[in-house]
Amino acid sequence: MPDDIARWLDEHAKPLSTLAPGAPVEDLKPLGEALRGTRIVGLGESTHGTSEFFRLKHRLLEFLVREEGFTTLAMEASQSAARALDAYVRYGTGSPERLVARLGFWTWRTREMVDIVEWLRAHNRALPEERRIRFVGTDPQLCADSVEAVAVFLRRTAPDQAGRMGALGVLARARPGSLPDPDKALMRRAEEISRLVAEHAGRSGPGNGADEALEHARILVRAADLVNRPFAASAEEEGVYAARDRYMAEAVARLVDDDPGARVVVWAHNGHIAKGTYGDQVPALGSRLRERYGDAYYALALLFGKGSFLARRGNDLQRPPARHRIGTGLRSLEARLTHALPGDYYADLRAAGSSVDAAPWLYAPHAQRSFGANVQRFLYRLNTAPLIPAEDYDGIAFVARSTCSRLL
Repeated sequence: MPDDIARWLDEHAKPLSTLAPGAPVEDLKPLGEALRGTRIVGLGESTHGTSEFFRLKHRLLEFLVREEGFTTLAMEASQSAARALDAYVRYGTGSPERLVARLGFWTWRTREMVDIVEWLRAHNRALPEERRIRFVGTDPQLCADSVEAVAVFLRRTAPDQAGRMGALGVLARARPGSLPDPDKALMRRAEEISRLVAEHAGRSGPGNGADEALEHARILVRAADLVNRPFAASAEEEGVYAARDRYMAEAVARLVDDDPGARVVVWAHNGHIAKGTYGDQVPALGSRLRERYGDAYYALALLFGKGSFLARRGNDLQRPPARHRIGTGLRSLEARLTHALPGDYYADLRAAGSSVDAAPWLYAPHAQRSFGANVQRFLYRLNTAPLIPAEDYDGIAFVARSTCSRLL
């Protein structure tokens, strides 16, 4: 273990007094100072199935909303289904458990996520509408709500055209890259439907659900594009992974650009919120936000030392998630962070400036743990991704022990 990690953390790391939401926030005040001038903060995670990550993000969200004036939570979740959950968060419409369960991924169907949503609703209840916190999904895939909303709108405003929706029913469940088509027939049909909705929305005037139907129609176009794309990029077009991160970045950009007072918390995997690339050199959501907004985007990675987490085994999307265990190990950056400083803490990597001599470890290559919704059956402990801390992230929050999130 390089001595400079321990020395740097001893000087710059801030202990977390607790991971529990609702606690006093004095220990988070230095993070607020680090976020001065930012409009977007990415909250990452090295696993989607760690209870402590949910709880810490809940606590950070409370702090960012109450103390720092953040206005929106944008999640790596279905754009389509998140619109109904936003109605609950802002107006109390519907059941939080049912709406959370419909966000498109097993990873969010947890008691911890319901706790966050219920806190957002409680926070909003006494506020005027213009000050209420929004809940937004950034991922175009899995859009059953959009299929239904557009079909209902067309049956009401253009019943002779409603039958054209039939081909888009596959978008309710189809995954990105599952129907590769060089001719983009499905996307062309979605674009035709979107133009049809826009035409009838213009005729119907304000209200009448026209604006909502039009946004759902636009979601269908993005979803169809992802479904049609190949996994591998070519000289002519992006692969599905790059297109997905681009769409998620564009969703965040719309929130920021449409409202000069907006400050957005982006919830996604560490790979997505990073300022560089992931996988096979895929430009991450965070890299696009950094390119567009500069230092107004802050990427905070969440890492853990050892413990357990939930993930599906193998590539079976129907298999329920299972518990996976991992020790401290020796090979990863997390192992070095564990031995360098005990306990839970966070550190602002921007504090190092650009001086390699002051903190060589921040500018050296490391391996970080990376677990998605699915992991390899037997070799998951070897799942790592390359990392140069100061180039990929602006800050790190470290949790010593991970336990499994609690599924609904």
